[in-house]
Amino acid sequence: MMKKVVVLALAAVLCLDLAVVAAAEKDYRVGDGDVLEVTVYDHPDLATTVRVGGDGSIIFPLIGQLDIGGLTVNQVAAKLAAALGDGYIINPQVSVFVKEFRSSKVVIVGQVERPGLYELTGSTTLLELISKAGGLARDAGDTATVHRRLEGGNEKVIQVDLERLFETGDSRLDIPLQNGDNVFILKAGMIYVTGEVRSPDSYRVEPGMTVLKAITEAGGFTNLAARGRVKLIRKTDGKEKIFDRVPMNMVVKPEDVVVVPESFF
Repeated sequence: MMKKVVVLALAAVLCLDLAVVAAAEKDYRVGDGDVLEVTVYDHPDLATTVRVGGDGSIIFPLIGQLDIGGLTVNQVAAKLAAALGDGYIINPQVSVFVKEFRSSKVVIVGQVERPGLYELTGSTTLLELISKAGGLARDAGDTATVHRRLEGGNEKVIQVDLERLFETGDSRLDIPLQNGDNVFILKAGMIYVTGEVRSPDSYRVEPGMTVLKAITEAGGFTNLAARGRVKLIRKTDGKEKIFDRVPMNMVVKPEDVVVVPESFF
């Protein structure tokens, strides 16, 4: 079920309407190499196409050099308007459009099909990066952790509930990524079901998952199963503890092993 939801969610990302894309680009932070188109309402002589320099600044008519590195597109427009309004133009209305995006580098590791370093252009969200990385692996967990470097050498850690994002489609959780972000997709807690079940294998541990649910995930009992003698092996403080004849409503934990023995009759 989780895999189907993931596929649907990633497909939905590719069908974003133009309004959503435009809104995401407004959150894009301008940096070295970006090419901006700037227009000032009723002042066509100030229409300018400018590339952001290596120091994060641009040269603009009347104003001269202006530091805009790290600002969003809206913040750049506001800063230009404030500078133009300081003795040059009364109530200037400034529009800024990113004509050419620089290449941003982000890393995604962990439980995706193709982990590694990705070069992105434009405003790219978390789900779009996961899609570029081939989607989530079968044993991916429900949380994505984004490590982001801030000015001054500090680091910000952002955690995103992927299950909630996939189930609700809440675009607020699909955060825009920034140059230098490191994304980690951790492995989900797994349970192992073996013995007389139809599909012995490892399975994701869902919240509140019981022994019966784990066996059901494994295809159910075979005709040879001793249904009343199911065992559970659990590691506690590094030691294995065996629970015999466990109740079907017992809640399992990650790394548990459910063993369904063969009936003697």
